[in-house]
Amino acid sequence: MAASRSRTGDLPKKIGSSAIMWLLAVFYGFPLLWFVVSSFKPGGELFSYPLTFWPKNPTLEGYSEAWTSFDFPGYLVNTMIVAIAATLLTIMVSAACGYALAKYGNWWLKVFAGCILATTMLPTETILAPLFLVVRNLGLYNSLSGVVVPAVITATGTFMFRQFFVTVPNDLLEAARIDGSSELSTFFRIMLPLSRPIILTLAIFSFQWRWNEYLWPLIILNEPSQFTLQIGIAGIVGANNVNWSILISASVLSMVPLVAIYLVFQKYVMNADINAGLKD
Repeated sequence: MAASRSRTGDLPKKIGSSAIMWLLAVFYGFPLLWFVVSSFKPGGELFSYPLTFWPKNPTLEGYSEAWTSFDFPGYLVNTMIVAIAATLLTIMVSAACGYALAKYGNWWLKVFAGCILATTMLPTETILAPLFLVVRNLGLYNSLSGVVVPAVITATGTFMFRQFFVTVPNDLLEAARIDGSSELSTFFRIMLPLSRPIILTLAIFSFQWRWNEYLWPLIILNEPSQFTLQIGIAGIVGANNVNWSILISASVLSMVPLVAIYLVFQKYVMNADINAGLKD
């Protein structure tokens, strides 16, 4: 009876929590839904008064013009190259750095960890000038490599792996070393597979960061053939005239890969038990 009364007493709290969640979902989702629906409206209907939610004459003209009126496929390929390359390299570098910081006791590694942590307190804009000089002197100006290389090392990714590897028992590493496993073999065959939840989580975040990045590619890229999608879409906005139909349709198209990747991988992240079986 006590348990039954307890469940009955919790019911109003659960209903209240669900109502708040649905309210927040509607609050944040409605503008996005209006944005997507507006991409099917003709240009003359976007700002007609009174405003309407559903298009009176649905059309795909905006998508067609967005795909053909400028080099959308080229920008899409460039963005895909940058996002995939940066994500793969970010995972490898962050995992290696995080492993070293978690499992090696050298004093200079602690200093290095403090320096990495300090970089999270700096606004990105403050290091743009020295970063530009370094990338230019490396001969990477106006190339996709110049966009990828500075994005490889992230303090967030390094500390995500570091915090995970700290929870891995040292006995596991000692057992591998006693069996004759080299450090690289231990890292690739034992530590990386264990950190799969971190890899998937960081992969989603990193891909999203690089896909939506605008400022750094705008600085480092000069040739239109090297432009990423965000720079290309920004080019639709003219000084005195904006084709809103094409702009909205191109923006929706740019969102599709991100949404697809999130839908594919989010179940692995949500179901992952990051610390399962790894406590001493």
